[in-house]
Amino acid sequence: MPGTLYLLVMRTLAAGPLHGYAIAKRIKESSGEFLTVEEGSLYPALNRMLVKGWLTAEWGLSESNRKARFYELTSAGRKRLKLENQDFRRMVRAIELVLDNA
Repeated sequence: MPGTLYLLVMRTLAAGPLHGYAIAKRIKESSGEFLTVEEGSLYPALNRMLVKGWLTAEWGLSESNRKARFYELTSAGRKRLKLENQDFRRMVRAIELVLDNA
């Protein structure tokens, strides 16, 4: 659904900064291995979120001692996360209504 990737990324980063691979891994693990975020979707989304001011990024070393860019939510990102979460839950309720009443 539109905007879902932003929501998943922001929710994952709400716990603290992570690099791209760790974000994708955390989403997959948190979803019981159901959701897979491909690099071709994740990194462009992260860049768009940086431009929108929802994230900041700093270079650092990953747990495997490799250079990686770590992303962190900004205060604007936390506000946006709250709105995205509300919008998503409204969408889910609307879909459930259709499924239950169709």
